[in-house]
Amino acid sequence: MKKAIYFDILNYTGENLSLLQDSFDLIRLEDPSQLRPGHLAEASLLFAPLGYFFGREFFEKAPCLRVIASNTTGVPHIDEQAAAERGIRVFSLKGETGFLERITPTAELTLGLILCLTRNMIPARESVLDGRWNRWDFGGQAMLSRMSLGIVGLGRLGRIVAGYGAALGMEVRFYDPCPPGDRSLTCTRMTSLQDLLCCSDIVSVHADLHEHNIHLFDREAFSAFKPGAYFINTARGELVDSLALIRALEEGILKGAALDVLDHEFEPGFAARAGTHPLVEYARKNNNLIITPHIAGSTRDAWHLTQRFVIDKTLDFLGLEGEVLDKQPPRRARPDQEIR
Repeated sequence: MKKAIYFDILNYTGENLSLLQDSFDLIRLEDPSQLRPGHLAEASLLFAPLGYFFGREFFEKAPCLRVIASNTTGVPHIDEQAAAERGIRVFSLKGETGFLERITPTAELTLGLILCLTRNMIPARESVLDGRWNRWDFGGQAMLSRMSLGIVGLGRLGRIVAGYGAALGMEVRFYDPCPPGDRSLTCTRMTSLQDLLCCSDIVSVHADLHEHNIHLFDREAFSAFKPGAYFINTARGELVDSLALIRALEEGILKGAALDVLDHEFEPGFAARAGTHPLVEYARKNNNLIITPHIAGSTRDAWHLTQRFVIDKTLDFLGLEGEVLDKQPPRRARPDQEIR
């Protein structure tokens, strides 16, 4: 039976974890910090969590590794070139457009954040809990049907959010340096990011992160926003200069912002120090910034489906699809234990 390494921080559903236990000699660890050389000696498969990097040096310690899998739409934590050089297949959700069309929670949360932000839902709730009942303090700036929505990055999620905006009667525009060739689009393409920012009441970010767009939203970009606009980011925290965003909120360039992502969130130990992040500290004192802990894709059905998708691709590649294997409990390795 082929050996596979799984980390409990991935939180696979019970059904998916049972499938792994049935299909592999499964080594379970809490997180990659517990890996020892013996764990990698014979492993054919590893499920890779975000927050830990799997590159050339790591692969050299895993001579039998054939597959590294991640149920994520991006793989910034995996050196794909180094994997390819060693003949290691990388399975993820990257580029799986047909499957991902059915996975909508990120776009849904984006709409929810837009509503919470523009309709002052969180401060209104807090006022009720404080014993006040006054609608006049929490009036929204305008009906969404009279506001314009700017989409940055018209990929799968950008298209879905654009459709939501159109369904609400919003004027929808987008900017994407690689515009789609679909002529059926109902939203208007802008030729530059600045052109989009200056005419949008709400800007929602759905761009991929790469080395050329880190801090895409910096002080210069925020200065181009329409005064009193709202900013939504459910993509990647590194797309935004955090201090520039705080400044835009303090100076009133932005009326409000809602974030589901923060820069550095995938670094080990971030959860323990998240409360000291400058944006979190700002949000603690101001009600014009909403921050959620990267819950955009967090519905139980989406978790199950995306996990199963990469598991099935892996089983198929390794020739285990449909194979019935005797159940046995997974090996739970102690941090100080080497499995040889």
